[in-house]
Amino acid sequence: MDGGRRVNSDQIRSAERALSVGTWLIVAGAMLYSILTVTPLAAEHTAREWAWTAPILPLVVDAAVVIVVRLDAALARLGGRGGWWPVVLRWMTGAMTLALNVADSALNGDAVGVAVHAVAPLLLIVTAETGLAYRRAITRAVTELEARQQAERQARERAAADRREAAERRAREEREHAAMLAREQREHEATLAREQVEREERRWREEQERRAAVEAAEREERERRERERVQRERERERAERDTAERRAREAAERAERERREQREREERAERERAALLAAGPAAEKQSEEQARLTVRAAFDAGLPVRAAAELCGWSVGWVSARYAEHRDPGTGGAELAIAGR
Repeated sequence: MDGGRRVNSDQIRSAERALSVGTWLIVAGAMLYSILTVTPLAAEHTAREWAWTAPILPLVVDAAVVIVVRLDAALARLGGRGGWWPVVLRWMTGAMTLALNVADSALNGDAVGVAVHAVAPLLLIVTAETGLAYRRAITRAVTELEARQQAERQARERAAADRREAAERRAREEREHAAMLAREQREHEATLAREQVEREERRWREEQERRAAVEAAEREERERRERERVQRERERERAERDTAERRAREAAERAERERREQREREERAERERAALLAAGPAAEKQSEEQARLTVRAAFDAGLPVRAAAELCGWSVGWVSARYAEHRDPGTGGAELAIAGR
């Protein structure tokens, strides 16, 4: 918020992104420049066999700078403070970076070199402090924006509640007025209804006496018709019962007759099968119809295929095909006959 201008959430997020991108660009550039500047100095003051460790020192110091900047950003976004230790670490790492960057030029008495090499560390220190201040300001702005939005939302809710209350009050008044009109209308209609009822009662009493005789005659007629209907129903039920009994007897006789015929057919088939089997091996080849009957009798008696072939005079393959047909009516007899041969 600046000069009373309202900042929306999109503008706040845009400013925070710009701040984060700029801060990390400066941190990355300062780290790279610091590594390139401090590594030769560390190498000169390190034993020759350990010269390869020279980049470690600027990396450690700059890593501490990255940690400070990152955690300060997180705390500022949450609106918190880490106490004195983060401040000490921030200034200590900044001072170390500044000292390491200008040390070589200072030892050589190069004032211009000191000024040049101090630019990146100083820029890093000031950027860290400024970024922290900016983030705290952004956090306050976000808090104020959320509080304002909450207040506006509550104001809208209160206005909506007031409107609903007013509408309910108007509706209640209208209902009460309508109820009063309805009550008056009902009272008027009740008066008219009482008068109408009185007239109707008089007419009803006059009609009641006249209807009494008619109803008595109609009641007698209904009773007479009811007696006749009951008598017809009884006669119909008796006739249906007789019919059902007769049909049951006929069905029982028919079933008994069918069972008797079935037994006769089975006995006749058994006699024919026994006669076919008792005839012995055929002296000559039987006709196909007679051979089929013989094979069927042998199959039912459980005789082997060769015995059935001897009884009918046909080939074993043909008899095997007929056996296959009896075992599985869906099997092709020709194929089984070929297989039997």
